Amino acid sequence: MSQIFDESGKVIAGTVVLAGPVIVTKLKTENETIKAIQVGYGERKLKNVAKPQRTIAKKYGKDGFGFTYLKEFSTKKGVLPEVQLGDSIDVSTFAEGDTVEVSAISKGKGFQGVVKRHGFKGGRRSHGQKHSEREPGSIGAGGKQKVLKGLRMGGRMGGDRITVRNLKVVKIDQAGNQLFISGAIPGRKGTLIEIVSR
Repeated sequence: MSQIFDESGKVIAGTVVLAGPVIVTKLKTENETIKAIQVGYGERKLKNVAKPQRTIAKKYGKDGFGFTYLKEFSTKKGVLPEVQLGDSIDVSTFAEGDTVEVSAISKGKGFQGVVKRHGFKGGRRSHGQKHSEREPGSIGAGGKQKVLKGLRMGGRMGGDRITVRNLKVVKIDQAGNQLFISGAIPGRKGTLIEIVSR
């Protein structure tokens, strides 16, 4: 994350994102209608690319390099994308002030208790309590004699696909292929993210 100042001198907190370029590597069609688009992003040595992807890498990648990621996106019904095989999609797709939604895999936080994981209040801090400030309390099994599925308890936290909506594109750096997006986005440094214009 970083911060930027607008024309009035107001500071805006946001995240700097390296966005592309991504290359269109495949157009999946059905009855002459494009159903999905496959794009490639990143660089890795050709010897480290899986054999099924090497033909794509040799066709659209740089000499001796393949794509780190190959992702597929389905198109909207009745909307034909204006792209051709080999086209490059970069930050010029966006404009300053655009509203976007960002999806990514959140940071893994390991095994966490109910206070951090679900926002439980915990036990009272008065006298008579012993080591129960952050305990869940009764789980209310009743007559079932089992722990019900989906019960909010301690467990592994993070590592989920998270989507943050209504973020604004504040600044675009065409030369560096960077976007400055207002607010925080899920994931650690280096996480692959998906940015969708709304």
